[in-house]
Amino acid sequence: MIARSASRPEAFGAIFDRHFPAIHAYLARRVGQSSADDLAASTFTVAFERRRSFRGDADSARPWLFGIATNLLRNERRSEWRTLRALSRLNARPLTEPIGPTGIDPRLAALLSQMEADQRDVLLLYAWGELTYDEIAASLGIPLGTVRSRLARAREHLRRTIADDEPRPAQARETRG
Repeated sequence: MIARSASRPEAFGAIFDRHFPAIHAYLARRVGQSSADDLAASTFTVAFERRRSFRGDADSARPWLFGIATNLLRNERRSEWRTLRALSRLNARPLTEPIGPTGIDPRLAALLSQMEADQRDVLLLYAWGELTYDEIAASLGIPLGTVRSRLARAREHLRRTIADDEPRPAQARETRG
């Protein structure tokens, strides 16, 4: 389909129709709805402009598009980091539902903001983008083993941080008293 769009640009519309909802949903979870609108549009603009460089042996355009979206996110990294830090400061307030432009709980925002950017990208492509390990590797242009190790480190970071935040039995008794 992408190869065909090189000579018939209107054929790219099928790629857009097929993949836009997933790309947009992933971006919305990362940076909020309004920023996702712009980034998703930019993702497909870049993809259209670079369609001649798409690897013809690839099974799907999906990893390629998520890779473009992730690269555009890297350009937005500072903004995302500031948003996550701001949401994490709300952690002291008890919440009944997720808040903020990304629609995530501030506690999760705090965890994500403390994570290395490369690990966060892999984790969120897996969890929110619903990409397979192979698709993540293709989208980021990294080896499959690197995907596995970054995801393992991200998971370990989350486990360790969550375990550190849980009150110990002695602490729980002290706070009740």
